[in-house]
Amino acid sequence: MTDHTEDSVRAEARTWLEANWDVNLGLVKWRNKLADSGWGMPNWPSEWYGKDLSVGLVPVVEEEFRRIGALPIPKSGIRMLAAATILNHGSDMHKEKYLRPILTGEDVWCQLFSEPGSGSDLAGATTKAVMVGNKWVVNGQKVWTTSAHKARWGLLLARTDMNVPKHQGLSYFIIDMHQPGVEAVPLKQMNGHASFNQVFLTDAEVMPDFQVAELGDGWKVATTTLMHERRGADSLRSWGQVPDLEGSIYDEERAEVETTLAPYKWYPQRAGRVDLIMQRAKETGAINDPAMRQEIAKLMVLHKSAEWTARRARSAQEQGKPQGPEGSLGKLASSNVARASARVHTMVSGADAMLSGADGVMNGTIAEILISFPASSIAGGTDEIQRNIISERVLKMPKETRFDADKPFKDVPRNTVA
Repeated sequence: MTDHTEDSVRAEARTWLEANWDVNLGLVKWRNKLADSGWGMPNWPSEWYGKDLSVGLVPVVEEEFRRIGALPIPKSGIRMLAAATILNHGSDMHKEKYLRPILTGEDVWCQLFSEPGSGSDLAGATTKAVMVGNKWVVNGQKVWTTSAHKARWGLLLARTDMNVPKHQGLSYFIIDMHQPGVEAVPLKQMNGHASFNQVFLTDAEVMPDFQVAELGDGWKVATTTLMHERRGADSLRSWGQVPDLEGSIYDEERAEVETTLAPYKWYPQRAGRVDLIMQRAKETGAINDPAMRQEIAKLMVLHKSAEWTARRARSAQEQGKPQGPEGSLGKLASSNVARASARVHTMVSGADAMLSGADGVMNGTIAEILISFPASSIAGGTDEIQRNIISERVLKMPKETRFDADKPFKDVPRNTVA
């Protein structure tokens, strides 16, 4: 495609969809057609299953998918973080091996970053990768790893050099989660779900070809993954939504949502469910209370401001600009919105908000919001981390005092044995 105007993109997308969309196709077969055509991820490079379109033209294509009822490529989740990272830093071999199964949904991914001993200090990771013979041997423990119990592949941040400062001694790998030496143990959450896992790595192996970027570049690559995660923080509430239409392909996608996407069922609740506020206020009569209306108005202003911040990030992306402060601003804003929304839900529903299951408001949805929303302030970088990033990189305020930035990592005191 050479003429990238809105009208020409719309016309070509519409023509292709009308000729190829079939509600009775198998889901994987349809996604393979999308990968071959480039319409599944049209802003990707044409040599890697895309159309070379600007991000600004993607909504035009999405409108045509919605018009005809065609299922798009699922664009949320860790597998898309893996795709973004591989496109930015991976070798041609990585792109050839991993991108298509990501688009078809055949491969489930997980992100092996956080560790029990380093908290929010991602650069303090102590999981080690040591070259033994012709392969990397990995030992350590990861935690809060979504979908690790289902994943085929993992994005692994591991320490490969103890003798340099902590940010310089990390490397980034793609690891086979099905091999001996990788054990995923689900963690039961207080909201009843078990999305997260501890992952124990004991002499797990990674061949050198599955190192992403250069040795010691792990922090740079991990930052790319996190930037895309924060940029997509505002899209969590749309995960797992399937059109209420008839056809075997819709049935198949609904079944996938119930299995592969099951760990994300509660993600809309952790975002606060602002979309339910007005409905609940009208149902309960809270909308007639002037004080309650004031609180609802405050929330809606905060929500709309966060939405505009997200649009700024998307606009910058559409113009080809590098990730700016909008990612951290948006991530922090989404946490504030979730917190404020939970507060308003509590005010609207009162003590009934504490009831779960069939006895609860909206079958326990409101209760699930109240015990899920704190996760939005932790996942993808805590609120405190985002404030540091904003203060130091955006407002140019003095950096907080650090005692480990220039020391060899082996000399840095820590609360685990490396």
